[in-house]
Amino acid sequence: MIFRAFFFCFFLLVHCAAVAQNGRYEIRSGSIAFRSDAPLELIEAKSTELRGLIEPESGKFAFSVAIRTFQGFNNPVQKEHFNENYMESNDFPSATFAGKIIEDVDFSKNGIYSVRAKGKLKIHGVEQERIIKSEMIVKDGKLSVNAVFSVLLNEHKINIPKIVYQKIAEEIQITVAADFEPASQK
Repeated sequence: MIFRAFFFCFFLLVHCAAVAQNGRYEIRSGSIAFRSDAPLELIEAKSTELRGLIEPESGKFAFSVAIRTFQGFNNPVQKEHFNENYMESNDFPSATFAGKIIEDVDFSKNGIYSVRAKGKLKIHGVEQERIIKSEMIVKDGKLSVNAVFSVLLNEHKINIPKIVYQKIAEEIQITVAADFEPASQK
């Protein structure tokens, strides 16, 4: 499992290096947050280690975040349980989303675009085909992408023990915010 995660990250880095030669965009700053609003407890955490790229010509994209980079839990034990018991971060170290933007976007014109991103969302080692609505802002050669969507834990085989069933929501809200710039020439 660690080898697969390493291979994906290596592929993403090599792909990002190719970006510089082909007019692609890479994340300069990005965050992904989740919110579990269960009857007995609210759990929120965020990672500012979101990585990704978009290829304007084809509309292809890839995003990745290391699970252990999430911060902001209610206490250290909660973070430990998140990583060890639910997300099993040693076995499934990252979450990814890769695919293609469905709508045509003119990356040369400033504007706000409502787009749908279709691809494979992989969490906890389980891939699900998803279409995620996003807002894309093109301004002066830079991009911003914002999305809010939900993930059902059972779709990714994340099990919640009955003892904490009222403390962890079955449906988790995800918020993504990413600023892209043209990949740097190296």
